[in-house]
Amino acid sequence: MYKLIKQEGRARRGVFETVHGTVQMPAFMNVATCGAIKGAVSTLDLKDLHCQVQLCNTYHLHLRPGDETVKKLGGLHKMTRWDGPILTDSGGFQVFSLAKLRNIKEEGVTFASHIDGHRIFMGPEESMRIQSNLGSTIAMAFDECVENPAEHAYAKASCERTTRWLVRCKKELERLCALPDTLNPHQMLWGINQGCTYDDLRKDHMKSIRELDLPGYAIGGLAVGEPIEVMYHVIEEVEPLMPVDRPRYLMGVGTPANILEAVYRGVDIFDCVMPTRNARHAHIFTMQGIRNMRNAKYELDENPLDETCQCPVCQHFTRAYIHHLFKAEEMLGMRLAVMHNLYFYNTLMEKIRQALDEGRYEAFYRENIEKIGKRI
Repeated sequence: MYKLIKQEGRARRGVFETVHGTVQMPAFMNVATCGAIKGAVSTLDLKDLHCQVQLCNTYHLHLRPGDETVKKLGGLHKMTRWDGPILTDSGGFQVFSLAKLRNIKEEGVTFASHIDGHRIFMGPEESMRIQSNLGSTIAMAFDECVENPAEHAYAKASCERTTRWLVRCKKELERLCALPDTLNPHQMLWGINQGCTYDDLRKDHMKSIRELDLPGYAIGGLAVGEPIEVMYHVIEEVEPLMPVDRPRYLMGVGTPANILEAVYRGVDIFDCVMPTRNARHAHIFTMQGIRNMRNAKYELDENPLDETCQCPVCQHFTRAYIHHLFKAEEMLGMRLAVMHNLYFYNTLMEKIRQALDEGRYEAFYRENIEKIGKRI
């Protein structure tokens, strides 16, 4: 259940209640692809990093260890020891991005595993059954992720098929939630808006999927190489058609500046591998900009990564030490950098929420949008 507390322009401050806890929005979801944050960070660390929601990957968990194995272990919450909300994506994006050989039909998609090449079939019903076995809080609909750019005619046909698949997802998840041995009978289905970068397709598709009265809606198929201005334009076109009383999720986005811009345009929740992936390559996010900890200038720098940061890393370790860890290729360097970046992203969301609470998001946005993405 989503409650809109207040609004400043299009920017929204809300609260989302789930069976696994309350999410203060706008929020960032921390990507635990295979049930773990890359960089040797466990769910026991996440509370200290102010994390609210964990995102896990349906496709990868279906392949390893297998969703039926996860169910036997009590589901993702029990297996990973994370007690907060978990969102599982549908596997659709990975089917289209990782599988070299795939065949799309009305029933679903047959594709080759990127691990060993064995043939797998996944459609709306299969995706829902996998996600039900994982026991996540939120299950994402199975959709077709069309390559950008795509012909208008193909994108239109794909949107129509994605809508038909969404209807099947809803029916199947309702059936699964009613079974006596289901892990989470309160599992929610969120729909995904597609349509490439065509305004008419985006708007028509949003109108059609909102008729299904789902608990949440996502904007998918962006941040895949299109110019950043195009992404912001698509959000502006779709946002007025999204239900006011449901969460709005921008999938796979993005940089801190992307988040500030998307909140400004009415988005509530985000996920991205950027804080962890960049951290593993020694790139550190701060409110003053981005630091590369491999730079020689940090060799004798005894300051914390960010003097204004209260994360466990900045409280105890210096730039010089973390610079040394990366030069020596010690795993601890990655772990500390990932912890800092996740803390930064989650506390950035806290700053955004506070600014919205105090009616000064416009000023916060103007003050930080330029400097937050610059290289120091």
